[in-house]
Amino acid sequence: MNLKSISFFILFLAAFSVFAQEQEPKGERQINIVYGANFTKDEAQYPGASIFSKDDERQVQFEHQGADLWCDIAIFYAEENRLKAIGNIRLQQGDSIEMNSAKLDWNGNTSLAKAWENVDLTNGQMTLTTDTLYFDREKQQAYYNSGGKVVDSANVLTSKVGTYFMTPKKYQFQRNVHIDNPDYIIDSEQLDYYTTSKNAYMYGPSTITGEEYKIYCERGFYDTKIEQGYGIKNTRIDYDNKIIEGDSLYFDKATEFASATNNIQITDTINNGVIRAHYAEVHKAKDSVFATKRAVSISLVQKDSLYMHGDTLMVTGKEEERILRAFRNAKFYKTDLSGKCDSIHFDEKTGITQLITDPILWNVDNQITGDSIHLISDMETDKLDSLKVIENAFIISLDTISGTGYNQAKGKNLFGKFIENELKIIDLVQNTEVIYYVYNDDEELVGIDKTICSKIRLLMANNDIEDITFFVNPDGDIFPETDLPVESRKLKGFVWRGDERIMSKEEIFDEDDNNIELVKIRGIDNPIDIDAEENERQKNQNDPINAPNNKAVKPKKPVLKKKAQTP
Repeated sequence: MNLKSISFFILFLAAFSVFAQEQEPKGERQINIVYGANFTKDEAQYPGASIFSKDDERQVQFEHQGADLWCDIAIFYAEENRLKAIGNIRLQQGDSIEMNSAKLDWNGNTSLAKAWENVDLTNGQMTLTTDTLYFDREKQQAYYNSGGKVVDSANVLTSKVGTYFMTPKKYQFQRNVHIDNPDYIIDSEQLDYYTTSKNAYMYGPSTITGEEYKIYCERGFYDTKIEQGYGIKNTRIDYDNKIIEGDSLYFDKATEFASATNNIQITDTINNGVIRAHYAEVHKAKDSVFATKRAVSISLVQKDSLYMHGDTLMVTGKEEERILRAFRNAKFYKTDLSGKCDSIHFDEKTGITQLITDPILWNVDNQITGDSIHLISDMETDKLDSLKVIENAFIISLDTISGTGYNQAKGKNLFGKFIENELKIIDLVQNTEVIYYVYNDDEELVGIDKTICSKIRLLMANNDIEDITFFVNPDGDIFPETDLPVESRKLKGFVWRGDERIMSKEEIFDEDDNNIELVKIRGIDNPIDIDAEENERQKNQNDPINAPNNKAVKPKKPVLKKKAQTP
């Protein structure tokens, strides 16, 4: 070794001795050098710093509280316990977290790091890329605010702002959040995403668009692996040509099922029909809708809304072949027509509406009863075409002039004809009887007509009897009022039910309907601890009965008190 070499060696040892003194341990937060490779100083540009650069064998390496950092060049401020890393930086924490970048600032006292230029962070299940990333090792969080992208096995997620929580392996994305999946797209203002389960929790305006559905909510959950989730604030699902809205909505693509709880509206976009209720289910594969709890169907009939209610409503069948059923306490109302019975059965293909079990129909002021009542619509015009009352047909109307008597007609069967949705012709056949108050042009009572015959035709005008025609050997007469006893002014089987008449759409609901206590939707009034819910969800992922989305959010089908009568 020559003198020059010995002098350089002594100088290097002296410098390294000074550096060793500078980097004496100052506690657990001290950044420690593992491999310094080439050492130098540049007081003009980096006063107080020691500069290390890689050699031909390996990069510079530092260690800090269990994390290792490799880089090409390190500018280390031992007194301040911080360093600047440049070139091919790799930060390794344990076996899972690895970050790469071109530049990095690291503060050992605060455990804060800033990485920029071609930053990527991976935990073995996903990779985050961004221009600038802030890393808080104290809180075990990494965040960006200038745009970032996360890629895992299922999704590509982008947002303007994002935070990665390492302990629960969760991302919190904000502003212009977008998830791209081969089967769907999610857009949201804020979304929390767990990288292990791939579950997403949404806040603010959020939209999920799948191949056959579209979901909107402002607070909700979505399992991105199986396309299953719920919304609990301003939620809407466009599904199977229907728009479903409600306080709480549940959706499962695999079972082709959606359900809703509280303040529900289901709109049929093809037929422009609407169902409202406080609990409903949509089964896509079965082409069916089930609704209960103040359930009502609303459809348009010749510029007039028809409201149909029952304890339970069911709609089944494909487009133009749908069947609507209303079970128990069934009622309906439109401006000039209302009625009630135990069950209603409407067949869209035939245009026939059947009122089943103790039916009663009010056509304006006319009360019509019988064992079974059918309303038939014209399939081309969607207007009411005809009326059938099968067995024990009976029509009654209050005599509006006297205010005390009743016009009545009865027979075995009744057949009516509607013209422009107004009942114009009524034929009563077999064993027909009539009691009718006859007046002159001055509205003076001429007498009371009481007749028996084989058939009666009533011609209606302005929903009142204008003319009566008797067929086949009519037997009867017009009696002066004084000659016909009061007890003889009512036909056998007469029952006036005017106090039951439905006069408005609100009257289709009874007291129980109007006093329903709505189910409390968890999470609407108070925020849900989603970390706790996610933990519970993962613990119960193999136990669907106790899984949170079933137990707390998916509405349960109400228990029906009686078995529905199927027509």
